[in-house]
Amino acid sequence: MTVAKTVELTSSSSNSFDDAVAEGIRRANKTLKNIKGAWIADHQVKVDNGEISEYLVRLKVTFVLDD
Repeated sequence: MTVAKTVELTSSSSNSFDDAVAEGIRRANKTLKNIKGAWIADHQVKVDNGEISEYLVRLKVTFVLDD
């Protein structure tokens, strides 16, 4: 029997949503073992002087627990 856990994290990038997601997964992988998937729960942008300055994503990362 497999048991999985889901954690929520926030990640950001000054380049794109894709970069924010990739960075979130890279960072989570340093701490969590057996990551099997993730979904974007929310996304938003920060705007400065009428320009997008930062892309933010809220990820839900699923990983399988060790026995």
